[in-house]
Amino acid sequence: MSDWDTEKHKIIKINLDEKTVIRRSPEVEHERSVAIYDLLDMNRFRPVGEFADSGPFKLDLSIEDGSRLVFTLGTEEVEELTWINLPLSPFRRLIKDYFQICESYYDAIKRLSPSQIETIDMARRGLHNEGSDLLRERLDGKLEMDLQTARRLFTLICVLHIRA
Repeated sequence: MSDWDTEKHKIIKINLDEKTVIRRSPEVEHERSVAIYDLLDMNRFRPVGEFADSGPFKLDLSIEDGSRLVFTLGTEEVEELTWINLPLSPFRRLIKDYFQICESYYDAIKRLSPSQIETIDMARRGLHNEGSDLLRERLDGKLEMDLQTARRLFTLICVLHIRA
């Protein structure tokens, strides 16, 4: 990843297709906002192959038919440059576990000691890292990104997965 062009190999705009989302908790909405802010502030991202140097990129994330995660890439000049489909099934258990530990974490903040909160937060970060690693693994040969970009995208995939 040492040959990254910081002007081209990045996301400059992100859109979540939220047509299936009815409502979210304030905590989830906060996580979404922070992930988008941090992602746009700093990221390393590029498709593998012919479009690698076409950036910077616009990214639309969506879930189609409840079973496929779709990355649609564009640029300032080209609305839809390419898209990548991933089955959502490998992520489902991890997303479910991540939501459960996040709920425990938000509850713990209100009533548990700092050491108990830290233990839950460590588990939460571990699942988050596992999700980021899975995302990078599933996108291998299609998209390249650094760990922090993958972490933020995993957060946004989780947010998209929420159905009220």
